[in-house]
Amino acid sequence: MAVAATMAPAPAQAEQPAPAAVETPLAVTIDTLTPSYLPARGPVRLTGSVTNNTDDRWVAINTHVFISDTPITSAEELEEQAALDPEEAVGERITVPGTFETIDSLEPGESEQFSIEISRSRLGVEAPGVYWFGVHALGEAGEARDGVADGRARTFVPLVPPRTRGSVDTALVIPIRREVRYTPDGSLADIRGWARALDTGGSLRSLVDFGAAAGSAPVTWLVDPAVPDAVRHLVDGNRPRSLEDTEEAQGPDDEESATPQPTEETPSEETDDEESGAERPPANLATEPGLAWLGRFGEALEGDQILALPYGDLDMSAAARRDPEMYSRARRAAGTDLQPWGLTTTPAIASPSGYVSPDAIRIAQPSTILVSDRMFGENPPAAARFANRDLTITSAAAAEGGPGPDDPLAPLAVRQRILSEAALRVLDGGSQPLVVVMPPQWTLDSTTGFFDGLDVDWLNLVEVDDLDPPSATVTENGGLDYPTSQIIRELDAANFVSAQGLIGLGGILENVLSRNDAVDSEVLGQSLNSLSYSSREHPQSSRAETDRSRRWISGQLASIRVEAPPAVTLSSSTGRFSATITNHLDHPVRVRVASDADAPLSIEDTDVIEVAAGGRSSVLLEAATDRLGVHNVQLIVTSEDGTPLGSSDSLPIRSAQVSDVIWLILGAGVALLFGAILVRLVRRFRQARRARA
Repeated sequence: MAVAATMAPAPAQAEQPAPAAVETPLAVTIDTLTPSYLPARGPVRLTGSVTNNTDDRWVAINTHVFISDTPITSAEELEEQAALDPEEAVGERITVPGTFETIDSLEPGESEQFSIEISRSRLGVEAPGVYWFGVHALGEAGEARDGVADGRARTFVPLVPPRTRGSVDTALVIPIRREVRYTPDGSLADIRGWARALDTGGSLRSLVDFGAAAGSAPVTWLVDPAVPDAVRHLVDGNRPRSLEDTEEAQGPDDEESATPQPTEETPSEETDDEESGAERPPANLATEPGLAWLGRFGEALEGDQILALPYGDLDMSAAARRDPEMYSRARRAAGTDLQPWGLTTTPAIASPSGYVSPDAIRIAQPSTILVSDRMFGENPPAAARFANRDLTITSAAAAEGGPGPDDPLAPLAVRQRILSEAALRVLDGGSQPLVVVMPPQWTLDSTTGFFDGLDVDWLNLVEVDDLDPPSATVTENGGLDYPTSQIIRELDAANFVSAQGLIGLGGILENVLSRNDAVDSEVLGQSLNSLSYSSREHPQSSRAETDRSRRWISGQLASIRVEAPPAVTLSSSTGRFSATITNHLDHPVRVRVASDADAPLSIEDTDVIEVAAGGRSSVLLEAATDRLGVHNVQLIVTSEDGTPLGSSDSLPIRSAQVSDVIWLILGAGVALLFGAILVRLVRRFRQARRARA
């Protein structure tokens, strides 16, 4: 059991806004801080940059270190301090000669690096805790300096005395989750977005590079299996939904490679670009970054724990409320190992916001369940148990990164917040571990120094499964809060109905195709992706994309057509007639012909009919009725299990059969006729005899 800190929920899901950015004449950043804590002795070094945000030339810019007088001693206080107005003073600058660096001048828009080294003794603080620490920049731009900082950068730095006993088990969780969208024919949409995310500096590549930079240090991955599947699909040419013969395409010796080779096949429409009128991106736009990402990701995963989300990053709380079976499908689709590397995974549930509904927890199969500590009030336990499920409680405050005016999710800001949270735990004498889930859209310029800065005596990096704090039992009405604001954000029932419809059509399409056993799973994957947490941001457009795919598959099925004769006349109570099945698909199909006829006319459904790709086939149907008249009949093409495919044709059937009474009258008439003929012959014979006599 673990305690986790979920980093950077999506903006729409964040419970508290981050401090607003403040535009100052000079923008200051801190790039490195060595060491990452306040040592007992020795120098402390900072590097960073100063940028001129004005249209004036600035000169004689001094960069001074500052530090707060008193330490922060609790996690609650640290959260309050991180939310302070960036312009509020939090510490005194140190102006002793030799402790600052001067930048001679900066032209408008120009940046300059600084490097400061200050002796530990100059900082003048000794009490354990977490301190404000940073840099003030003061310069001149046509007026004499006034002593007010023209630019500032600040962060937190912990002071943990060397004599402090114990350490905090800390696990870093790296999420690999991204929205996967589709065009109607099953190819991936947003190719340009994928190319940016996978390329150097993109969100997916940054997270993988971050995990790889850990080296031998343990990290835990939180992976939506749909993401690497999507990248492999892009590398493979982003082909439309395949209706090909899978038995021929994948023989027993064909194994998937961890570094698939791109194809020359061109995908179909790019929905976003088509709707916006922009030129469609080339099919291979994401091939090169996708190949590099798969290789890098596979190497980074080796030896680390992998937590697997339900396939498609399913909105678990909505699924529990609308369609619990959808979770079972998503869990089965995720499997037990991550492809194409075959690495063993552990099932997990985690929302980007950290909120998971009680119903979602109840339906969860054995999994690592991460939930926010904001679901537990002011004093959350280290771990909890609810509905016989173990919960890993996350620290939402640590998710917010560093304080303003700096970027709160800059690598150094995130590292210093992690160190500060861990320092307060160890100074408090507790054994509460810390798990930090990094921001899912994190982009890092560099990971240099991040893991080196975590190499301190009082922080012990571990994997999530290595944590086992004592847990407290909680109930829905006694300690577990799932707010109304989260219920409102859940996906609607209409999204699940649309996804269910697409899943059903995928199964029908696979049932019809003679030798394809893969299209059903492909359509299932798309359906699950349409129900992701990301779809909460645009539920209507997500549902519209699903409906367009439904229409595409329906069009494919309806292209298998039946043609009835113009009319049929039965000369008896039963009779046969033929119809024609035309397959306009480029793939062989297996169908039946059913009928809908006016009673009491009945027509037997046909046996399964195999129709070649682009071929035609005649089928013989047998009709039966015991009533005279014209009967309207509709012939319907169905799948093997009798599901209509969309094509039909109508014809009239006339019953011209003769009843038993008519046959009796006709028989009597024939008998009278032959009787009259016989009597007449007898009379003629007698007359002839008398004439001869």
